[in-house]
Amino acid sequence: MRSTGFARLTLALILSLGASAAFAQYIWLDNKGVKQYSDRPPPTSVPTSKILKAPGTPLRTASEASTEEAEKDADLTKKAPPTLADKNADFQKRRIAQAEKDKETEQKTKQAADQKKNCERATAYNRILESGQRVSRMDQSGERVYLSDEEREQEIKESRRVLNDCK
Repeated sequence: MRSTGFARLTLALILSLGASAAFAQYIWLDNKGVKQYSDRPPPTSVPTSKILKAPGTPLRTASEASTEEAEKDADLTKKAPPTLADKNADFQKRRIAQAEKDKETEQKTKQAADQKKNCERATAYNRILESGQRVSRMDQSGERVYLSDEEREQEIKESRRVLNDCK
């Protein structure tokens, strides 16, 4: 009787092991969308979004899996790395912006140099005018004409106005 009790106990253990193995089932969708059942994990080529059930997880419906997969695909398309054409277009935009910036900087530098040169000329001319030295010009016929005192005062006012812009 002991041997039959031992046999029954052994049989119960074997059946319980088989029952627990039956609970460890995997359900997934293959490439064609057909449900596959197995007590072994699906192949590594099956994405986790297509696994409907694994041991210790609740059963999901196929629509939930496809919704999750669609959301993941949408996230991937949003965060997709830029293509070579996109990178090239961005590079061209940056290059054009840099060229415009360089051109603008060059123009400002040239304007500053021109203004400095004009200020130096105005300073020298003003010095000559205020020194009392005789200042002459060429008229339309090419003859030398000296500035009168009124013309000198007018020229001094004009040169001072230009020098005020230099400060």
